[in-house]
Amino acid sequence: MTVQTLLDAARSRLTDAPREAVGELIEPRRLLGLRRSPRIVRRGTAWHVGVLLIADDGVLATGDIVRARAEVRRGFTAESQRRRAELAAAARRGGIPEGEVVHIGWQVLDADAVDRGEASGPLALVDGTPSVRWSAAGGYLPLSAYLDDRIELLRHPPAGA
Repeated sequence: MTVQTLLDAARSRLTDAPREAVGELIEPRRLLGLRRSPRIVRRGTAWHVGVLLIADDGVLATGDIVRARAEVRRGFTAESQRRRAELAAAARRGGIPEGEVVHIGWQVLDADAVDRGEASGPLALVDGTPSVRWSAAGGYLPLSAYLDDRIELLRHPPAGA
């Protein structure tokens, strides 16, 4: 079975599942020497299936995930908190509705390359089986089993999730 076949089957099972925004961080050029605020603009939607974002016309590896919110002045104990707040505000400035999740820093994956035996992001062919590395430190899992598990979680989340 090919990666594309598995993804097509997953798309048909996900038709009624919720999608999330896929965005791109835009750093505008300076205007008259003044720095303008970055924004995140919507580039489409996809189903968030673990480490994968399955779009209508392709598959992406996840990057950062932020929830859009208005910019407010806060004190931060960590620079990483400040950066996440800046990204959340950039999403709001880019037109993403308040509270909506948006994926940025994603990577386009090449399903055909995986079928040829090359790796593409977390996807690879392992002993002739399309597989996915579900974490940076984890091993590979057959893609069909991974999709089955993740789609079931997306369609029927556990109580309290």
